[in-house]
Amino acid sequence: MLQGIHWLGHASVRIDDVITIYIDPWKVAEPKQADLILVTHEHFDHLSKDDLVKLSGPETMVVASRGAAAKLSGEVKAVGPGERFQVAGVWVETVPAYNTDKPNHPKSAGHVGYVVELEGRRIYHAGDTDVIPEMEDIACDVAILPVGGTYTMDAKEAAQALEVLQPQFAIPIHWGEVVGSGKDAKRFRSLAPEGVRVEILERE
Repeated sequence: MLQGIHWLGHASVRIDDVITIYIDPWKVAEPKQADLILVTHEHFDHLSKDDLVKLSGPETMVVASRGAAAKLSGEVKAVGPGERFQVAGVWVETVPAYNTDKPNHPKSAGHVGYVVELEGRRIYHAGDTDVIPEMEDIACDVAILPVGGTYTMDAKEAAQALEVLQPQFAIPIHWGEVVGSGKDAKRFRSLAPEGVRVEILERE
């Protein structure tokens, strides 16, 4: 289930499958041309124009929340929560991502997380979010969740999200830079509910 999933630091992830997908690429050390780039929202550590240029080729598709898309030029698919569509040959769903007790990511901003369907597995990248009621409706095999706190869920809250989501596997992100540390990732793993395997990936 985890094959081809790479953590690139902070909230940045690359998935190598039938196509190459980047989610929130930021400070990518070893760029590989993307078929699809997904951007959850417009904050600098998630929307990096420099990285989009580095990773894009003539056929690269870019999907971004409406707030992020408004800051980009060229061909970009602007999305909000609750959409399902096919892009670059794969199915993608957008889900809400917002804070419930912090001002940084209000629900009204329309930030998103993504569920990507690839070869019989559903991979959920939560974006910057707290535990939200909409998670009850998300079906996923792999959950990629922020654990750093301050702007998102902390490790304990992310473990609570696993109780709701019930994936087979989980990967902690949003730590190691800006906020959060390896301790948060390990705490998340220690608090995960029985039946969910947490993998702490090495940064690439």
